[in-house]
This record gives sequence, C-alpha cells and structure tokens, in this order.
Amino acid sequence: MILVTINGERRELSNQFTLTQLLQKLELPLERIAVELNHDVVSRQNWETTKINDGDKLEIVHFVGGGTAF
Repeated sequence: MILVTINGERRELSNQFTLTQLLQKLELPLERIAVELNHDVVSRQNWETTKINDGDKLEIVHFVGGGTAF
C-alpha cells in the first residue's frame, strides 16, 4: 500500500501510479486542473513521468468558469 495525502485527505493507493494515472483514477478533468506535489507545481508535460510515492502530498486545484457579467 502507498499512503498519500490529497487536498489534506489521507488516502491509500493499491500500487504506484504516475500522476496522470492517479488523476484519471480520480476521474478529474485533466484539462482544467493544476497539481502541486510536495509543495512544487508539476508542469502538465511532466504528469506522465511523475511517479506518486509513499508519503507524497498533493494539492489539486480545479479551474471553474464564471464570474459577473457587466
């Protein structure tokens, strides 16, 4: 088991994933998120090669549209 923290919540993973695999498993919209891994922003082009390891801390931010029309 691999223990990670995602947005402050501890989670157990069954095996090691790349960042892309983890985001897909979480069913997140890949085109509208940014990811910080252990306090470092991970560039989208590095998601495929970035491995998630035991003890890692991830912050995942979703971008949403909206606002006020003038």
